[in-house]
Amino acid sequence: MSLAQLETGPAGAPLVVLVHGSMDRMNGMAKVARRLDGDLRVLRYDRRGYAGSLGLGGPFTVEAHVDDLLTLLDERPAVVVGHSFGGVVTLAAAARRPDLVRAVAVFEPPLSWLAWWPGDSAGAHAVAAGRDGVADEAAERFLRRLVSDRVWERLPAATKAERRAEGEALVGELGDLRVAPPFAPAAVTCPVRVARGEHARAHHVRAAELLAGWFSTTVVVLPDAHHGAHLSHPDEFAAFARTAVEAAG
Repeated sequence: MSLAQLETGPAGAPLVVLVHGSMDRMNGMAKVARRLDGDLRVLRYDRRGYAGSLGLGGPFTVEAHVDDLLTLLDERPAVVVGHSFGGVVTLAAAARRPDLVRAVAVFEPPLSWLAWWPGDSAGAHAVAAGRDGVADEAAERFLRRLVSDRVWERLPAATKAERRAEGEALVGELGDLRVAPPFAPAAVTCPVRVARGEHARAHHVRAAELLAGWFSTTVVVLPDAHHGAHLSHPDEFAAFARTAVEAAG
């Protein structure tokens, strides 16, 4: 089985890859892709353990996700845009293959390997549930916290079952972030763009400022946006992605 993927936009145009976060899928990036693929070649995909790539087993580590991303690039230079956990994958890929990753844009990536990262975040609760051997419950708790109990209860039974099955990937990848730093900032030599929502949680605000310091850039704040800005504010998110394309020259 291979990763589910979709490429749109003009053949031969500069390549942009959209990497989704935990408990998301490539369809979550569809609105952003439609705002980019008029003049750019846009690749989006379901990361292993999610949606169309649900049947791909682990390990669900940052390293394995970077392997997947580089396989999809197939030696094609690209600008890579990552949301949340996808931003960590993006930065780790840039550190490993600076010859391929021309620039990156990251939106609120979790820096949960740092000592100050809060232990009561949605991700932390998911990792704790995974240690108790209930990955499917971890997935449900994570989504309930993100979308609300009301929205979760309205989902069809089949959708709930599929989302709960993604718990293994969720627990694996977020747990891996707490083991060791997934990249060395000094190894990321391409241009980096950093953004957060205006209504970002305090730890994401702090993380964005730290990332901006690491990579000598400034933080772009998307007005009136929360963590799910790619869904609620696709115009602004796509405009942010384009700043990385411009930085790549």
